[in-house]
Formats: sequence, C-alpha cells, structure tokens
Amino acid sequence: MTNAPVGSKANPSEFDVMPRLADDEPYFVIRANDPLSSALVELHAYIGAGQAGAAHNMLADIMALTSAKAPRPASSPKYRETFAISLAMEQWRNAHRPEES
Repeated sequence: MTNAPVGSKANPSEFDVMPRLADDEPYFVIRANDPLSSALVELHAYIGAGQAGAAHNMLADIMALTSAKAPRPASSPKYRETFAISLAMEQWRNAHRPEES
C-alpha cells in the first residue's frame, strides 16, 4: 500500500491512460503544481458527466482565477505548443476514427 495520492506516478489512477497511449497519440499533461489544475480536471469531469450548470460555474471560477494574473503572451513558445498539441490531437482522432459503413 502506498501513501502517494491517487493519480500520481507512484499510485496511478485505475483509469491511467499512459500505458495505453499509442506511440503516435498526442497527449497533454496537467500537473498539480499548475494553479488551475484541479479546476480544469473538475471542469472536464462535469462536462463528461453532462452537468452543464456545474461546468458553467466551474468555468466562471476558472475565468475569475485567470483574470487575477496577466495572460501569457501569444508569442510564448509554451502557448503556441499547447495549440499545436490540440491540433495534433484533433488530427490524430480524425485519422483513427473507425470507418463508417
């Protein structure tokens, strides 16, 4: 038994996808040291559960948190890479979509 928190490297979640990632499948990691991490994961859960009201409220909380800090400039390499990963995810998903009959 480990004392490491669930979802950590030492105590992976039951639903951990890292071992199942295809070699060419893009992924994005949100670490706990990111001040928005817990709110973003919670937002993802609300959206996945179809809880639109809770998702809307969480998004409002995220926007309030981000308004307190100056945004990363659009020229930031990290900002540009995040959008490149998003595009790569969409392209990968489209390329791996099962054929419709």
